Amino acid sequence: MAALHSLAANPKLAQLEQNFQRLSRQRALYTFILIAVVLLSISGGLVVAADANSGSFFSGLSRFFDYPVELVRGAYDAGLWRLFSLCWHYLPYLIETINIALLATLIAFFLGGALSFLASRNLVSQRILVFCMRRVMDVTRAFPEMVIALLLVLIIGPSPVAAVMAVCFHSIGALAKQFSETNENADMRAVEGIASVGGNWLQQMRYGILPQVLPNFFSYCLLRLEVNVRASAILGFVGAGGLGAELKMVVDWNYGADILVIIFMLVTAISLIDYISAAVRRTFIGDAATL
Repeated sequence: MAALHSLAANPKLAQLEQNFQRLSRQRALYTFILIAVVLLSISGGLVVAADANSGSFFSGLSRFFDYPVELVRGAYDAGLWRLFSLCWHYLPYLIETINIALLATLIAFFLGGALSFLASRNLVSQRILVFCMRRVMDVTRAFPEMVIALLLVLIIGPSPVAAVMAVCFHSIGALAKQFSETNENADMRAVEGIASVGGNWLQQMRYGILPQVLPNFFSYCLLRLEVNVRASAILGFVGAGGLGAELKMVVDWNYGADILVIIFMLVTAISLIDYISAAVRRTFIGDAATL
């Protein structure tokens, strides 16, 4: 009752309440429309898929879990000792995949870091230079690793080098984008202090900006490493080496136990890298790294 009296006594508060209710109704309407559009799109996609598969799409849904069950059955029939021997057999390929991701991430860390300083609006006064560097970042991020790797495999042949170059090319733009945003949030007072005593631009970046942003640089780099391990595994499907190439081969030949072992090794490796990188990020930037 007191709330109603306060609303009546304060026209501005009443108007604010009306605006809030109107916005709430609009948001509910937009949400309903969005859900309807998504459901309509999914339904249309299912119909198109059924037509493309001559009506076998919906009938195949009832057998959706047949293939995973077949993989598990094949692994069970192989026995525990056979599974351990398969893990040992595919371990070098897993190491190769991780090495591809590590090398590509390391190169991208240094090149993307250097590019980010030239693409930060608060660090470079020449706007045309910032514009050009940002367009370079856009180009490197625009091409998926799979497309780049496929082109490189056609040019230099099937090789892990193609995977390194493809992952590195994409990662440079991704890391440079994140690094430049970190640079633009840095405290400029240290840069102004170094400039006031005659420090040049490189000295301002080295002693004024880099100590502030380096922990976040390492955090983004570790996050990118997780993404690159997955990307390196996928690139094996186009002949770029690593565990992905072995996975493609065993899928083609339908080796159930081998498929399950490779998937298990990939998931385990990525989970372990995620755990290690989270621990390292906590060391650099504290508990906020776990969020």
